[in-house]
Amino acid sequence: MHLTVILRAGLVAGAIATAALMARPVHAEEAPRPTLSLAGTGEILATPDMALIQSGVVTEAETARAALDANNEAIAAVIAAMKEAGIEARDIQTSGFSVQPRFHFPKNGDDTESPRIIGYSVTNAVTVRVRDLDTLGSVLDKAVTVGANRINGINFVVSDADKRLDEARGLAIADATRKARIYADAAGVNLSRVQSISEAGGYAPAPRKAMMMRAESAPAVPVEAGEQSLSVNVSVTWEINE
Repeated sequence: MHLTVILRAGLVAGAIATAALMARPVHAEEAPRPTLSLAGTGEILATPDMALIQSGVVTEAETARAALDANNEAIAAVIAAMKEAGIEARDIQTSGFSVQPRFHFPKNGDDTESPRIIGYSVTNAVTVRVRDLDTLGSVLDKAVTVGANRINGINFVVSDADKRLDEARGLAIADATRKARIYADAAGVNLSRVQSISEAGGYAPAPRKAMMMRAESAPAVPVEAGEQSLSVNVSVTWEINE
């Protein structure tokens, strides 16, 4: 008897719950709100305060041993001159070394003569960080004077570029917001909350064109650091109220 009453009570409760669920109002899926997306650019000019130079020595001789010995002596003199100019050891790093044969190739398509080795070329290069740009000209001069016959480029660097880029980011957001307000006013809508912000692109220093230098040098190599552009591009999406 007890079991029958309990089962009946459970069935009644289930029926009431089902009826309550069926009685709830069914809402249509909420339509997505319209959005406005715009890009902004922030750019600042900064004066470089450091430079990276790639200096080296190329030597040639009939044998690899002779070319290497001459190169070792010359590059050692270049490194010593760099240090005498105030460059710290931590700012001098070997960045390239090669030993290659030099060939004589037959002229006028002469098939009777095969290419033959006539000597060897040895290249040793160092990358040097110059922290005081006022000394850059004299550093280059000293390097060439003591034997460097290859300067592969100068790359000027803004040491606090990451910090300076934060200024550009603020300008980029301001630029995107300014444009968005113009479009919103023209369209007769109001900007609402920001839906998303993404950053695309930033500052990247461009290396200077490679150049060769002869052993003769002027009292000081004229060098101008100029200014570099640090820029950030952002894309911002706002919800809008019509």
